[in-house]
Amino acid sequence: MRVVRVTRFGDPDVLVAGEAPDPVAGPGQVLVGVEVAEINFVETQLRRGITPGPPLPEPPYIPGGGVAGRVVSVGEGVDPLWEGRRVVTDTTGGNAELAVAAAANLIAVPQGLGLPEAAALLHDGSTAVGLVENAGIRAGEWVLVEAAGGGLGSLLVQLARAAGARVVGAARGPGKLDLARDLGAEAVVDYSETGWTEHVREATGGAGPDVVFDGVGGQIGWEAFQVTARGGRFSVHGASSGQATVITPQDAERRDVTVIGLEQLMGMSTGGRQRIEHALVLAEQGRLRPVIGRTFPLEHAAEAHAAMESRSVLGKTLLTI
Repeated sequence: MRVVRVTRFGDPDVLVAGEAPDPVAGPGQVLVGVEVAEINFVETQLRRGITPGPPLPEPPYIPGGGVAGRVVSVGEGVDPLWEGRRVVTDTTGGNAELAVAAAANLIAVPQGLGLPEAAALLHDGSTAVGLVENAGIRAGEWVLVEAAGGGLGSLLVQLARAAGARVVGAARGPGKLDLARDLGAEAVVDYSETGWTEHVREATGGAGPDVVFDGVGGQIGWEAFQVTARGGRFSVHGASSGQATVITPQDAERRDVTVIGLEQLMGMSTGGRQRIEHALVLAEQGRLRPVIGRTFPLEHAAEAHAAMESRSVLGKTLLTI
């Protein structure tokens, strides 16, 4: 089968297409014919030998933590009715034509939803639903979404609006700001511009946002914390800048802000299946739109990583097989 390997830690060119023996489903497993493989930004960081949390894999390795496709065979103890069904699932080594997955992790893709959309929602959809639940958004509150033009951020904009919030979308560049506005953001700000938090403050009537979804970290995350409304919630879920926002208990107490830290992602292992299924149903119903900015053939995984790192892609980036 065709695969893409990370041959060593480094730039996108360390992703090299090649061949590998076809895997076989063991007991409790299935073999999925991969049609779409998702890419999360953390995969680009791991490829560089940098981790915001997950353990570093040891090169050479086949990246890819989630796929969508059809079950081509089942292992011992697995219901044969899974064969031929369209599924989305967690896996390892998903940048390949075939991937082994635990049968317990399979989620059937609704009939009215495409496999690319399902792949785009596998992790980002579940995370977005969980973050919104943890933040306890109330109708009428102001919500600031960082990286609002990305795969996860674009979902957060929509879910916050659906919860009755007024959204400020923060991103870099006019294309991503236009997308955030199209998805329901009432105001947009470019956080590459000096003094961007003053625009956030102005948009929220001077009080600042009641909820901040921080997926960028670094200086941008710290500045967003500084503008969070007193009594608000600051939710950390990522570190695309390379460093997660660190808020001390003293900082939080001084500003009277509740910090929902990066550790919340570990807690999302419970109920993850239900959140994914919920996101898929919302998408099938047209109430949640996964934004797919670009797709690349499997062999062009290096180009996909480079595009993501350049911040030039709107929404989600996917590999197709």
